[in-house]
Amino acid sequence: MLTKAERTKQFILETAAPIFNQKGISGANIDDVLAATKLTKGCLYGHFEGKEDLALQVVDFMLKSNGEKMLSTISKGKTAKAKVFAFLDFYKDPLNTYLKGGCPIFNVAVESDDNFPAIKEKIAGVIRRGQEIFIGVLNQGIKDGELSDKLDPAVYAFKAVAAVEGAVVMCRSMNTAKPMASLLKSLKAELESYAI
Repeated sequence: MLTKAERTKQFILETAAPIFNQKGISGANIDDVLAATKLTKGCLYGHFEGKEDLALQVVDFMLKSNGEKMLSTISKGKTAKAKVFAFLDFYKDPLNTYLKGGCPIFNVAVESDDNFPAIKEKIAGVIRRGQEIFIGVLNQGIKDGELSDKLDPAVYAFKAVAAVEGAVVMCRSMNTAKPMASLLKSLKAELESYAI
């Protein structure tokens, strides 16, 4: 059970996450968070040292919650193909993402590239772990005789994630989910071509 202070901090992080995801680390400010939480500056600074500390903790919160949601979604699949399809379907509606504003991994990665080295390293770690999990799922599918050993798990995993993340940005920019549906269908068909 969380203490009152822990619940307040959790509330601030949950409320600040979509603000930071939509406006970016540089664009979001303390006043945005105060307006959304209806808390005082004193209360906010009782939990965070300043904007940089808040931003770091919000990024950690977004990455953790996005990762947990993704793993929960994927774990429902009983086969490698079902797990990959669950991953792809997680992104089927790029206009209505799990966290308002698009994929937090991509959003934070773009902004942190040159401006926030500590956050850039966090994102790199998340991407590396995500690729390892994806490759592991495909390797297990090959080992179990579900997928052909002609499939290169590292190449397919990178292609799928890069395509989907790029498609989220493009679809959101064009305000249409239709291209994403075609992309997911194509990625699924490619994986199906390796099914045994």
